[in-house]
Amino acid sequence: MTSGIAATANNVIRRIVILGSTGSIGTQALDIAGRNPDLFKIVGLSSTGADIPMLVRQVLDFAVEAVAVSRATTAQELQLALYAAAKSRGYGVGAFKLPTIFAGPTAASELAAWPCEVVLNGIAGAAGLEPTLAALRAGHLLALANKESLIVGGALVKSLAAPGQIVPVDSEHSAIAQALRGGARDEVRRLVLTASGGPFRGRTREELSEVTPAQALAHPTWTMGPLVTINSATLMNKGLELIEAHLLFDVPLDAIQVVVHPQSVVHSMVEFIDGSTLAQVSPPDMRLPIALGMSWPDRIAGAGPSCDWSSATTWEFLPLDEEAFPAVGLARLAGTRGGTAPAVFNGADEACVAAFLTGEIGFVEIVDYVTQVLDEHLSGDFAGAGGGWVPGNEVSLENVLAADAWARERAVEIAGEARR
Repeated sequence: MTSGIAATANNVIRRIVILGSTGSIGTQALDIAGRNPDLFKIVGLSSTGADIPMLVRQVLDFAVEAVAVSRATTAQELQLALYAAAKSRGYGVGAFKLPTIFAGPTAASELAAWPCEVVLNGIAGAAGLEPTLAALRAGHLLALANKESLIVGGALVKSLAAPGQIVPVDSEHSAIAQALRGGARDEVRRLVLTASGGPFRGRTREELSEVTPAQALAHPTWTMGPLVTINSATLMNKGLELIEAHLLFDVPLDAIQVVVHPQSVVHSMVEFIDGSTLAQVSPPDMRLPIALGMSWPDRIAGAGPSCDWSSATTWEFLPLDEEAFPAVGLARLAGTRGGTAPAVFNGADEACVAAFLTGEIGFVEIVDYVTQVLDEHLSGDFAGAGGGWVPGNEVSLENVLAADAWARERAVEIAGEARR
């Protein structure tokens, strides 16, 4: 889905909307835009509204035209904070033009349709689905860091997207998109997704039973939000990326392999039918795939650091321990069934991660309970109200949202039953 994107002329500044501007992806995207004002104009920012001071600084630093907060109650607080900050920066009375403010559950989707060339979706979790759909409907290029919206939306997202309209921002999928430039699609034998292995690589399932939230949040390589960090520790994130790669590149799930690469320097690979393998290599820094997503298909000079080839180094590639980390195999099942199954897989996971972070369930129970929820969904025992599986050729947005809601509720129920 990344082929066919027209290049932007070098003298044309791309207008960018960033969804999730106060998160890890958003702040790094703003760093790139701030260093390249001749290439990018930030015109819209969205946030939950949890960090108003940071959002206000971003709005004023980039003089954006529109801002969205998903918490409707923070709209007035944002407006007052913007006026106060503008005054402290020396704006005269009436000299500060307040940006358009969207507030409430549909705010990010409204912003995603704002006039621009690129929407960077860095929202965490399934909440990114409707903004993804809005950006696609508006005809914008979608730089997608919110993998969950593609996984949950599946056929809905793919049916809306024009050829080349979605550019992946996940480092693994950006790597694949880059490597695919080296050959024709009918020459591809398989995709190889690399995984760092997280902080618990090499541990057995029994050893994982004592893992605490603080330990799981200490990722050895990447700095991410709590949901993605915990998903990386369980390797659930790699399972989600497996489904994402299948959907993005139209490659069968059985032609996608996951290998553990602790150094996180080889971000993923494409193996071709003649035996050649192309890999994308760079230090673990998200600014490179973010910059490429914003400027695709052009590269941005100095977007991120490059490898130091003057020093001796060793790269390891290890098989995935699917007994200790069964999430990838579970993802294959969800992706193979398709339809509402990936939405249930993701929704149950988000609920279980939340329960783990509050100490309600243990680390290994995250994947255990997701497995139970998915099995129940596929068995047909919970037909109706989102519980019954709907195949991809029949799925609607209503089906997907109902399945997501059911999965979250069922995961909470299972966790509660286990505590009794």
